[in-house]
Amino acid sequence: MKERTSARLFDTVNILLIAGVVILCLAPFIHIAAISLSSSRPIAAGLVTFLPKELTFEAYGQVFTDSSMVRSLGFTVTLTLLATALCMLMTIGIAYALSKKHLRGRKGFMFIIIVTMFFSGGMIPEYILIKNLHLLDSIWALVLPILISPFYMIILISFFQNIPDSLEEAAEMDGSSHLGTLVRIVLPLSLPVLATLSLFYAVGRWNGFQDALMYINKPALYPLQLKLYQMIQNNQVSELMQQEGVGMNKLMPESLKAASVMFSTLPILVVYPFLQRYFISGIMVGAVKG
Repeated sequence: MKERTSARLFDTVNILLIAGVVILCLAPFIHIAAISLSSSRPIAAGLVTFLPKELTFEAYGQVFTDSSMVRSLGFTVTLTLLATALCMLMTIGIAYALSKKHLRGRKGFMFIIIVTMFFSGGMIPEYILIKNLHLLDSIWALVLPILISPFYMIILISFFQNIPDSLEEAAEMDGSSHLGTLVRIVLPLSLPVLATLSLFYAVGRWNGFQDALMYINKPALYPLQLKLYQMIQNNQVSELMQQEGVGMNKLMPESLKAASVMFSTLPILVVYPFLQRYFISGIMVGAVKG
């Protein structure tokens, strides 16, 4: 009885702690959602917390009728899909090759790749490289520099090494090539970790804006997060000018900024439920070598 009571107490404490963490994580998101659905008066008075005040969808109407926002959303979806597909293709190819212990020069290749986790050329050399490759104002400037993540590659190598060698040896005895073995045997067994890494790559690309800030000047190639960044920066400049008594710039309503944040956040959140069943198993299996 004592063991059962202590186990129940332990479970209760864990549930309460996890619930508290979940609430802390969701609170800012719920607050932003409430602001996006509230009118200007209660927002200015500081009355909006977790429930909308004077419910209105005017801010969302302005966001969805803004052609530049819709264009940025479409471009960001295309960019994310393209980057995720190419990143996974490169990561799978390199990880599968480096998972083979008999590969000549394997340790040297691993060393070269892992060094990039700790050292980089820096922002200015990267910009000069992109400029000399004539990739400025191109979608490839946002894709090619991020094709490989050494950390994700190491996770995938560890997962591939957990697959029994007997399966691949049997396939080779049946006349399968290395590519055929990878496509027909290895990848179907790796769905959890592949789905997890795809989600990581997609979220990283969706939320990225610093590379676009450096490499992109064409409004047609602005990702959604860069549009948000410019929106907030312009609003801060307008507020500062008003405080200094310079000009008559109109400040952007808080509800419109909140609606824009929701507009850019919800699409990537919709993807998560479809990958949830792979997420935990992909992280744990790829991180532990049996």
